[in-house]
Parts: sequence; C-alpha cells; structure tokens
Amino acid sequence: MASFNFDNAARALAKADTDYDTLTLKVLLVSAAPNRATMVNRSDLTSELSATGGYTTGGIAQAFTLDALDTTNHRQSITFTNITNGWSAFTPSAPIVGAVIYKSTGTASTDTLLTYVELTVGTQPSAGTFSITYSTPLYINA
Repeated sequence: MASFNFDNAARALAKADTDYDTLTLKVLLVSAAPNRATMVNRSDLTSELSATGGYTTGGIAQAFTLDALDTTNHRQSITFTNITNGWSAFTPSAPIVGAVIYKSTGTASTDTLLTYVELTVGTQPSAGTFSITYSTPLYINA
C-alpha cells in the first residue's frame, strides 16, 4: 500500500478544524496500514506498536514547515522534517510498515489522523536507533 492522506483530513480542513499555523503534529509507528476511509482519530488505530522496547505510545513530536503557496500548481505543500534517531535503544514489538502523522490534542479520541507514510525498512532495529526520511511533502490541492 502506498502513502496517503486520511479521508477525514480533508473534512477537518474544510471545517477549519486543522490550522497548520497553530497545530502540534506527532508521528507514531504502525505494524499494518490503517484504513484511510474509516479511521478518523488516533483511538481508531489498531496497529500502533506496543509501548515496549524503547517505543512510547503516541509517538514523538513531528516538526514541519508550511511552504509558500504554489499558485502555478494550485496547491499548498507541507514539508515534514526528517526524524533522525527519533527512537533509540529501540526493539519494536512488531515489524514496522509505516508511520502515521496526526494532529495532537493530547487525547487519543480527539487526535486527528492526517497522513500515513509507507516506510521501506530494510532492517528492523534491534536495540538500535530508528529514523524516518520523508521523500515528498504533503500536498493540499486547491
């Protein structure tokens, strides 16, 4: 499965529930791709890694840059900052297939899922570090 934006992310933008100028983003790791059509909040996720082996439920902070508006391609891009050694002394509870970026409110039932990033991980860490390198920004088309 490829990377995608959750269906509800578009609704959150349309309702002005998601303001990239003021929100806090986090990224968490999953062992199976989530359902983009039915999952809305972090509490809907069923495949987040367990809080063992150096992983904390809910993930870590995800920095980003709101790029200049692209009036040629009629879109807004959001560039996520690569996570370098975001998890250390890390032995995951299950194989990692992807990461979910979400709007953090501090409560799983109100944290809004935004983007799923499929990861190509050649080697699963074993008491090592884990990083994420993003290849393309998130695009919001006009």
